[in-house]
Amino acid sequence: MITTLLLTVAAGVGAGMLGALLGLGGGLFLVPLLNLGFGLPFAVARTLSLITVIGTSASVSVRSTTRRLINRRLALILAVPSVAASLAATYALRAGLVSDAAAKNVFGIAAMAAAIIMLSRLDKRNVRPPTPDHLGPLGGHFHDDDTGADVSYQVRRMPVAVTSAFGAGVVSTLAGLGGGLLVVPSINSWCGVPMRVAAATSAFLIGVTAFPPVIANYKLGLLQAPELAAASLLGVLAGSRLGLMLSGRLPVRVIKLIMAGILGLVGAEYLFFQ
Repeated sequence: MITTLLLTVAAGVGAGMLGALLGLGGGLFLVPLLNLGFGLPFAVARTLSLITVIGTSASVSVRSTTRRLINRRLALILAVPSVAASLAATYALRAGLVSDAAAKNVFGIAAMAAAIIMLSRLDKRNVRPPTPDHLGPLGGHFHDDDTGADVSYQVRRMPVAVTSAFGAGVVSTLAGLGGGLLVVPSINSWCGVPMRVAAATSAFLIGVTAFPPVIANYKLGLLQAPELAAASLLGVLAGSRLGLMLSGRLPVRVIKLIMAGILGLVGAEYLFFQ
């Protein structure tokens, strides 16, 4: 049991680090560990993972370095389709309309698709010199650690962002993943949002999206092994601090490569080796 708890803490560290660096929840580490490593049913692993997603979101979003990057107006707009999709997917699970096998496929497909999107935009940046005009109602400014300069950005193609948020709500609920799996690559690649801003905004958004399925799964009796949830949350606290330390030191290109690599490996595991 001690070994199990220590491994879960380690997975929580990875979850918190990913949350700080990439705006992802802990599901990429925690779901495979609990399901494939510890043999817990996928539905139970998904529920415990969503608790960690909420913890990751809270831990990362309150940090001062993250708060400066969060685009709150964009996050609030995206929260509407994301939560709506989460509620719809929660109803589908409670009604028995989605099997564990289908949920695993959703997990794998979403991870692989996000990896491909991220690699397709590996060397492209969305920042420009600071220009207070013509940024639109959702544009913003921030200090870019890569260049050491103040830069600005403009949010484009909002229908794409809204669609990705809706998909994120579905994926978060069915697979136990933070919705950042879809939101970050989509708004970074197609909507003009810089990587660091996309990650910070997603870190705020994923916690809101995870609440409805956690409550529903609790009522279904799927909140088992709460000691594992507590262990993962302890790891999240340490991991988020480590991720924030690394975030300002790693180039954006390296962050994108890390994200694509992890997404690809986990997606392949669930699609081809199950």
